[in-house]
Amino acid sequence: MRCRHHAGVIALVVAASLVHAEASPRVVLVEPSGPRVPASLLRISIRFAKPVEGGVLSRLSLRRADGAAIVEPFLEQELWSPDDRTLTVLLHPGRVKTGLQARDALGPILAEGDDVVLALDERPLRRWHVGPVDESGPRISAWRLSPVHAGSHEALVVALDAPVDGQDANYLAIADARGRRVPGRPQLTNGESTWTFKPDRPWQLGEYRLLVRGTLEDPSGNRVGSHFETAVASPAGQPVDLVIPFVTSALSRPISR
Repeated sequence: MRCRHHAGVIALVVAASLVHAEASPRVVLVEPSGPRVPASLLRISIRFAKPVEGGVLSRLSLRRADGAAIVEPFLEQELWSPDDRTLTVLLHPGRVKTGLQARDALGPILAEGDDVVLALDERPLRRWHVGPVDESGPRISAWRLSPVHAGSHEALVVALDAPVDGQDANYLAIADARGRRVPGRPQLTNGESTWTFKPDRPWQLGEYRLLVRGTLEDPSGNRVGSHFETAVASPAGQPVDLVIPFVTSALSRPISR
């Protein structure tokens, strides 16, 4: 009798687990998508296969390699994209930024050398190794642009100095010599450390400009020319948009698309 009862309890637990697993929304992308994050990581974005109903934040956890959950790592706010498929959550800024009460009380969320796991409904979504604090922000002078040829649909590939926020692909754009925006498809790849742009129409021979919005941020919240780790009393500077000029080359021979 006790065996039948025990077997019934196990069956109920398994059935409940299956229902829970089926109810868990399917995730197609987590950013940062690279294997490393800075100890000053500020935001995480999760892309779902379809719009999600109900809250998600309470179902997320951040755990260390030994399985121990990090206490209260997230700010209690869900930031959703217009299509209700991408959720951005902030690691509590009061614990990321030094000198604030939350950090003094609970300590920093991440520390250099940690290995952490982001989980949804106890299912691992992404593992990261934690590197040093990043206070520098994007350094535009260190970016490298690939050559592109007039008459081709070659993708312009911009090797960034370090990863940027995965939601900022549209914070960079291409303009022609007359200042008109060039239509095309931008994309962040390689752990958000490479920006590529595929033009809708062939490149023309001549001058172009890569436009960089001053509000472009890295995963630690550092902007171009300004830092997240700034004294609270210091006035925030106005973001400044930047321009990187480049010139297309003439084709020496036909290039296949």
